[in-house]
Amino acid sequence: MSEYKILLIDDEPAQLKALSGFLSKKGFDIETANSGRAGIDILKKHAIDLIITDYRMPDLNGLEVQKQANQINPEVSVIVMTAYGSIENATKAMQNGAIDYLTKPVDLDQLEIVIEKAFERKQLLSENTLLREQLAERFKFDQIISVSEVMEEVLNIAGRAAASKSTVLITGESGTGKELIARAIHFASPRKDKPFLAVNCAALAENLLESELFGHEKGAFTGADRMRKGRFELADTGTLFIDEIGEIPAATQVKLLRVLQQQSFERVGGNETIRVNVRIVAATNRDPEEMIVAGMFREDLYYRLNVVRINIPPLKKRKSDIPILAEFFLKKYARENERDISGISKEAMDLLMKYEYPGNVRELENIMEQAVVLSRGEVITMRDLPMTVRGIQSEPEKSEIRLDGNFSEQVEALEKELIQQALDQTDGVQTKAAKLLGITERNLRYKLNKYGMK
Repeated sequence: MSEYKILLIDDEPAQLKALSGFLSKKGFDIETANSGRAGIDILKKHAIDLIITDYRMPDLNGLEVQKQANQINPEVSVIVMTAYGSIENATKAMQNGAIDYLTKPVDLDQLEIVIEKAFERKQLLSENTLLREQLAERFKFDQIISVSEVMEEVLNIAGRAAASKSTVLITGESGTGKELIARAIHFASPRKDKPFLAVNCAALAENLLESELFGHEKGAFTGADRMRKGRFELADTGTLFIDEIGEIPAATQVKLLRVLQQQSFERVGGNETIRVNVRIVAATNRDPEEMIVAGMFREDLYYRLNVVRINIPPLKKRKSDIPILAEFFLKKYARENERDISGISKEAMDLLMKYEYPGNVRELENIMEQAVVLSRGEVITMRDLPMTVRGIQSEPEKSEIRLDGNFSEQVEALEKELIQQALDQTDGVQTKAAKLLGITERNLRYKLNKYGMK
């Protein structure tokens, strides 16, 4: 525990000596002061992690020590000691930022527990700060991998929108990176140190979605055995990313519109109006204008969301990004799988450039992970790419298709050929072959038995 320095402040010499001796034996680095002013002087000269101070002292009381300490070093934690009959003093200190209090005479076992909790809290706060810094670095706009002009325009708009409070609507096909852009907007905004929460509307049933967004009161519905805060409350002062917003039911759209207009709502089953300050970034892979025409999406909600519109083009429209993305994913998964793979062959890259990527960047990432896992050498070759990509080099000519009425036989023959190719490519390992084919291992075994293949 010697890495932690504790400052003890107490105007009672016997108490100060007893606590100092006990904590020194426990391995803590201790500084002592017999008055509040002396303690503040020590704090100015030393890196103190924790202050344990008496509340009632002649010059500066514990509350005043705490206030001055927080001005000198906001990272320092404060624990207040107070007489048993003066709990209101401890309560006042807690309200002003003290992390805990102890009653006199101090129980040494309790003291050790409180100190341990204080340092656990300090470590957690440090880890959270580091995590926020890492997330902010990861989701900076200049960390988004792209060289295409169309994506440069996307990032330019997103960067300018980040500094504002306006809602942002991100559109684009699945797998294009809408959440990545949403996170980058948050971490480039004045709210970067506040919460970023995401909710996928397509993944939740209507009754669950409303509770997820707005929370619910105890007894609001069957199974609601306690009050639960929704994403809007949890994201207060920060950013809420609402993905697949086109899937929100009509009734929930009305409530969402109210939040955007008034920044207030009620929990499901509740009457209390809750006010929040949340920045909304929404996304959809559908055309919102078409949904309005079809009566599936409220026009007034659309205009509230569509203050800043960012459309992310599909990967097939920005093929200049494919090589740099493929190299990035190659290095990522080679590192994760401890594989010594240095690059991608010209033939393999040519196939990657020709492929259309219906799953966009997410599919390219999956392709490169699979290639790294199955690669037999130090360079990714054509053989390492999945058949969906390799298939574009050997599409059969129309003249090869026999329209002789034996449709089932031709389908079975093609299926057997694909299975055999997958087994050849994976040295007969059925688990890998099934993954390559995009089916379960159980399904593969069924087909092997069906066709009498080994």
